[in-house]
Amino acid sequence: MKASIPVAGLGALLLAAGAVGCGAEQSPEMTPAAAVAKAAKNTDDITSVRYRLSGTSPESGKVKGDASMRLKPTIAMSMKMTGPVDGAAETVEIRLVDKAMYLGGGAEMAKEMDGKTWLKFDLSGSDAGKELDRSGSASQAEQNPAAESTFLTSAKDVKKVGTEKVEGVETTHYTGTFTLADLRASLKGKNASIRENREKSIKQYEKMGVEKFTMDTWIDGDDHTKQFRMKGAADKGPLDMTITFLDYNKPVNVTAPPAKDVADLADLFKELDAS
Repeated sequence: MKASIPVAGLGALLLAAGAVGCGAEQSPEMTPAAAVAKAAKNTDDITSVRYRLSGTSPESGKVKGDASMRLKPTIAMSMKMTGPVDGAAETVEIRLVDKAMYLGGGAEMAKEMDGKTWLKFDLSGSDAGKELDRSGSASQAEQNPAAESTFLTSAKDVKKVGTEKVEGVETTHYTGTFTLADLRASLKGKNASIRENREKSIKQYEKMGVEKFTMDTWIDGDDHTKQFRMKGAADKGPLDMTITFLDYNKPVNVTAPPAKDVADLADLFKELDAS
């Protein structure tokens, strides 16, 4: 194996991955805050989601991607993302399955990895997995966009913008602002799972240096979030990310890449130490 390991650029794309129905309009008697809260409550029963993301990340610049994610009984995810790596647009595939993360860099990675097109990070306690987790990339890749869609409930100024179609679906558009302090305050009284998910997000946004957010949410007639957009000013540039949900609760099957195409980062570290 060559000593050069193309991890840094791919890690930046990972940081961008997190930072994600049809029917009639909601009842006119429902206040904006109540409509947003109802949609947030409906995320509790989501078992899987397919979504599209696009926008600007402070670490990665302009990115876009498509993903399928299983939330229950265990987390699994498959995503293809395009963003700048070393000044050029690159597409990578990310898979999370069986407590491991796989990064597929295609031909460019194969040049550096003796023909291997996938890089494996063991997330079950290995040194390589711990290093990835310290960078925030693992937590960001595992981030549940359905959970982040609930953040508008933290805002005290939620208002209705109007009705709009998103992906051909009639939705009601709401907007509001909140801070990380508001997000923390919203954890009171929540169950352990919700607190854990929101704490992960809060820590990631702290690392970015984002303190205040503007959020827009589009809610369909079945009281599900169809789309949300989060904007904020970070230390290293603007955050402006839109997540559009394409479907909920459909089967999501993610498999590990063929072993012959995978280089394990733990093994590469051992080789580098021995050289």
